[in-house]
This record gives sequence, structure tokens and C-alpha cells, in this order.
Amino acid sequence: MRDHPTIYFIRHGETDWNRDRRYQGQRDIPLNETGRAQARRNGDVLRTLLRDPSRARFVASPLGRARETMEIVRRELGLAEVGYDIDPRLIELSYGAWEGTLQDDVAIQDPEGVAARRIDTYRWRPSSGESYADLFARVKGWADALTGDCVIVSHGGVSRCLRADVLGLDPALIPSLESPQNRVLVLANGTMRWV
Repeated sequence: MRDHPTIYFIRHGETDWNRDRRYQGQRDIPLNETGRAQARRNGDVLRTLLRDPSRARFVASPLGRARETMEIVRRELGLAEVGYDIDPRLIELSYGAWEGTLQDDVAIQDPEGVAARRIDTYRWRPSSGESYADLFARVKGWADALTGDCVIVSHGGVSRCLRADVLGLDPALIPSLESPQNRVLVLANGTMRWV
């Protein structure tokens, strides 16, 4: 663990592809109604966590589902929808050729890839995609430059990598970490909690 500013992390709300268990990665899939309700809920929770939301720094992934989630959260906080930064380093892991494929179908479409992934999920890279090791390096670079408390809306893979970095976890654990869409993750003083 290392000293770090407080991070309030919100994963974007659900999309139809999340619901259907389809690899989404960097495809720009919009929120569904469940996802919008999750974003409203997380905005309500964040209101109880921030003393003065108008003084917080807000940063989102460039993908539309993260930006829409951020805008809903900001509305729930009584803030203008605009007024947040976008950072491309917070974009989701690219699943390359797997994007758009149902999780249940990927073993049929790419049995060699599934077998290789089982051997080393952290370092495995799909065709035209990224590994969790690639994503970890990208997220760590962003986190290392963070100088103050921050509200982030991003993705499940980013959340996993951020926790591994800030909490000093073994990066090999990254793929197995949970990443709910209906909770706010607070990383503060070397600890984490879901709210």
C-alpha cells in the first residue's frame, strides 16, 4: 500500500451487453434503464460521502456509457452535467477480436484463446486487444500522477487495476476482483470499502 489521495470510483451503469454477458471492451455501448437507475443510486450515495461536491475533481473514461453515468451522477449531486475531465487512460480494457461475442460462445469461436487465457489471465492478450498487464500499466500511470481527491467514472477492468495499484495487491489477482455497477468504491488511506 502507498499514500494516495481519496478516490471515489463508480463503474458505469449496466448496458444491454453487460446484461447479456457479451464482451464489451472498448465498444461504445449505451446504458440501459437499469444502468441509468444504478447511476442515480450511486450519485445519491456520493452525495453522502462528499462534503462539498462542487469542490471535487471529476474524471471519466471517454466512452459514452461512462460519460452518461458521470452526467447522471453530477445531476444527482446538484451539479451541471458538464464540468468534468475525460482521460483516455481510463478507457476499458480492449478485448479485441472478442468484443461483441457472448461469453458463452467465446470457447466455440476461439478455443485456443480461451486455453491460453486460463494459463495466465493477467498477461494473456486477445487478438487485436490488450492484456490486464497492459491495462495495469496504463491505469498506474494515471494514478501515479493523481494529486488530489477525485471522483472517477470508468470501467470494471480499470477498477480492478486501480485497486491492485493503490492497495499493493498482487497484479495476478486483478482478473478475479469483483466490480459491481451498483456500488461506490472508496479508496482512502490504504483501505477500500464499497458503499
